[in-house]
Amino acid sequence: MIQHTLRASRRAVSAALRRFSETSGGEITEEDGLERTGSPAEQASLYVHWPYCLRRCSYCNFNKYISREDNDHIMTECIQRETETLLRLSQVSCITSVFFGGGTPSLAHPSTIAAVLQTVSRWARLSDKAEVTLEVNPTPVGKSKLEDYCRAGVNRFSIGVQSLQDEDLKILGRDHSSHQALQTVEEARRLCPGRVSVDVMFGRPKQSVESWENELSELLRVCDDHVSLYQLTLERGTRLFKQVLGGEVTVPAEDVTAEMYRCARRTLQQRGFLQYEVSNFARHKAASHHNTSYWKGRQYIGVGPGAHGRFVPLGEGGVHREARTQTLEPDVWIREVRQRGHGTRRRIQLGHLELLEEVLVMGLRMTDGINHEHWEMFSPHLGLREVFGTSREVQELLQSGQLILDDRGLRCSWDGLVLLDSMLPALLVELERQIGPSLQRDHHTDGSPH
Repeated sequence: MIQHTLRASRRAVSAALRRFSETSGGEITEEDGLERTGSPAEQASLYVHWPYCLRRCSYCNFNKYISREDNDHIMTECIQRETETLLRLSQVSCITSVFFGGGTPSLAHPSTIAAVLQTVSRWARLSDKAEVTLEVNPTPVGKSKLEDYCRAGVNRFSIGVQSLQDEDLKILGRDHSSHQALQTVEEARRLCPGRVSVDVMFGRPKQSVESWENELSELLRVCDDHVSLYQLTLERGTRLFKQVLGGEVTVPAEDVTAEMYRCARRTLQQRGFLQYEVSNFARHKAASHHNTSYWKGRQYIGVGPGAHGRFVPLGEGGVHREARTQTLEPDVWIREVRQRGHGTRRRIQLGHLELLEEVLVMGLRMTDGINHEHWEMFSPHLGLREVFGTSREVQELLQSGQLILDDRGLRCSWDGLVLLDSMLPALLVELERQIGPSLQRDHHTDGSPH
């Protein structure tokens, strides 16, 4: 039955998951439901995309470009202007967190970071305690600017270590060594103790479970209180994809990478790290506020080439949340920002069902899942039990112990979290089956054509 559901809902789940392709405060409060009632949605997080890199990694298909000229001043000017435009459009009064991602945002001058934060402060409240994160490439140049970034307003670093094996770093096309990565982590911890995250990748070419265990143990001896684990994904069009396809490079089998993930979860738990999301682990309450805002379905504003956002455009009379995507190509984006103040290429109004799909898909990535009160903010008439409690397919997941629906809410079990992607289609189909008729009834009650 589950397999039948997976096949039947492939189109639905792929459409929902496409909307989460991108891919983290101050004190965060539960005000997510404000926009549903048409009241001002006062809070949002801000993502700023820096599109440039010195070179392209062999596995990467993100929206990044090799800059042909020094145009930092132009990018700074345009990021500031788009930030101002979208803040005014959203009419949010408080930015709870800012995340500078890329690309390689540690290539940007610290004055750029300071200028953007100043712009934010002019148009919304940015608390002194708000989380301001910068992704850092752990090269000597990146390390040398960390202190200046702190002076500019950054108080959290996310460092792309990826591997502690120099040979693997070369295969991945990284431009740092393991020694440089460790030095960068050490300096970042000195400047922002307890607020340094490291990214590490598994499932790399020639990697074994044993070598991965040893590497993770070495990393945990030097890392801070946050670790993000990512499985290497072979993306079409990348150099690594072509190398694997041509037999030049081999990657571990699926069952081996699954064991690597299970091993990492056990090891991190033993070292005091709590898993709070599929890929993220923290100790000493060091979870990323910014990324948590995504997973809890809160508003966020995306600025910069290719950035994504989800917010209600109250400034032009909007009452529904929109999914917005900025123009990908930096040169075109710059021209559009200069012409009209922003480079929004696509905007899609999210209906009630689409919004609930996002809340479901993102919420179940967290180990806490979705509590009943949070769901009710987005779905006041149909609770989690009403939507999912009677489905035979969902009952199979509950009985297997992979999924839990109780007084706390809906969440994956420890073992079920590994299988989340395979469970989502059944849940999305049931959500559409339950919510669809209620939407039609509401439409009919309003007297609108149907």
